[in-house]
Amino acid sequence: MSFQHLKSRLAALISAGVFAVIVVLARSGNTEQAKPDAKPGQHEWLMFGGSPSRNMVNTSAKGVPIEWDEGKKKNILWTADLGSKAYGGPIISGSRVFVGTNNQKPRDPKWVKDGKPIDLGIIMAFGRDKGDFLWQTVFTKLPGGRVVDWPEEGICSTPVVEGDKLYFVSNRCEVVCADVATGKHHWKLDMIGKLGVFPHNIAACSPLLVDDNLWIVTANGVDEGHINVPAPRAPSFIKVNKKNGDVLWQYNGPTIKVTEAAKEADEEAFFKRLVNRGELIQHGQWSNPAYGVVDGQHQVIFPGGEGWIYSFDPDGKLLWKFDCNPKDAEYELAGRGTRNDFIATPVIYDGKVYIGVGQDPEHEKGVGHLWCIDMRKRGDVSPELVVNNAVWPPKTKPNPNSAKVWHFGGFTTPEDRKKLRRNYYFGRTMSTCAIKDDLVYVAELQGFIHCLDAKTGKVYWSHNTRSAIWSSPTWIDGNVYLGTDSGKVFVFAHGKEEKLLATNEMDSSVRATPVAANDVLYVMTENKLYAIAERKQ
Repeated sequence: MSFQHLKSRLAALISAGVFAVIVVLARSGNTEQAKPDAKPGQHEWLMFGGSPSRNMVNTSAKGVPIEWDEGKKKNILWTADLGSKAYGGPIISGSRVFVGTNNQKPRDPKWVKDGKPIDLGIIMAFGRDKGDFLWQTVFTKLPGGRVVDWPEEGICSTPVVEGDKLYFVSNRCEVVCADVATGKHHWKLDMIGKLGVFPHNIAACSPLLVDDNLWIVTANGVDEGHINVPAPRAPSFIKVNKKNGDVLWQYNGPTIKVTEAAKEADEEAFFKRLVNRGELIQHGQWSNPAYGVVDGQHQVIFPGGEGWIYSFDPDGKLLWKFDCNPKDAEYELAGRGTRNDFIATPVIYDGKVYIGVGQDPEHEKGVGHLWCIDMRKRGDVSPELVVNNAVWPPKTKPNPNSAKVWHFGGFTTPEDRKKLRRNYYFGRTMSTCAIKDDLVYVAELQGFIHCLDAKTGKVYWSHNTRSAIWSSPTWIDGNVYLGTDSGKVFVFAHGKEEKLLATNEMDSSVRATPVAANDVLYVMTENKLYAIAERKQ
């Protein structure tokens, strides 16, 4: 497999982990309800995850097909050609569908040079009923090259829509506010020019919109050599005024105070030491924030590039933080180390955060962890506390204030290794959880989907799709949909017992999560968008 092909997985992280799903915010008995004015339209799909809680569940769509066939025109309403890679979206608002893609199938001859498409990032808009092309807004590539703007990855951010405004992050590391009818830009925030951010490979956050504010993960990360963070003081997480793009607050962690005398001759060893201690971004930052209210406390959840997850109040005050790696975990660049960060997006459900760890999929498979974290605790709520950081592995003690409810993952016991034929219980993931009726559905990069008890972490069933998984499972109308890199969409019945209902073949890899709106299922492959609904044959 070529390096460039592997690197293309990076963009998938942004969609995976990465799409779909709940349309109704207020669920009876849940404590993570967003404010009423943040509630999406019942029959639309307005943001990544469908709601600020990012739970991959859609309770409004009905009668969505479990089987379809493009060749036989079975249940296919329409299809629309995209670029050669498409990871952002789809988002459905009013009469329009929005998608992030590239320019490898140009819609405008202006963006063709010497008979070849110019490499661009593009947001496209289509008509919801017939899939007719409406408009596109175009972004040129950053001059820094692949380290900051990987070739042909297009726009990987899933937009969020509110009224007549569309908000997203461009491949140029800009927060953009555009008009839904025309694509015209109302304002842009250049995070490189204004904030000094150094995006590693590509900026791709799917903005979180709550009230008048956008919350953005900036993608600040390492340089091309992967042993230096060029902008260690630049923000990793920002709060932006949705009306004009003004930065209202920023979190600049993890920050380090290093004197020249403290640096070692072996710069790579020095970088690794800081990373393993959780003091430095280990690669990039491509996950998305989430939002919820627990016991009256509004919380914005940020997954950090050093493997810690943070909760802030809306004014930026730190409420709690949680280390999602074992204290003896070690990072190995482009290898199979045991230390991870986040590709998946945190999900808020019943006063808890659910999040799995992972890495750039270029690093392939490795040991992972899925955490259930109580949002009511405060301070450092990690499972362990470091007593002595001067030795490796560090000396630790159990944290009496730990917010860990349960954990799934880590290396298998010798007995389970023989039974499961795996070295670990849960691998690295790019996928965001779908949680319904206290059942958690989560997938691994290595091809497994698991169903667990949301309260205890008990595993009810696991299924091996035998293909890499970059998208997320999504619950729609009583079934669980899951796309794979082999170009299949699996459909499982919701429940504690495994029941595979259908396996649908697509034209290419499915790296974005299927979504539904107006009782229509939208499935996006790397180069085509499908609108799927029940049709009488």
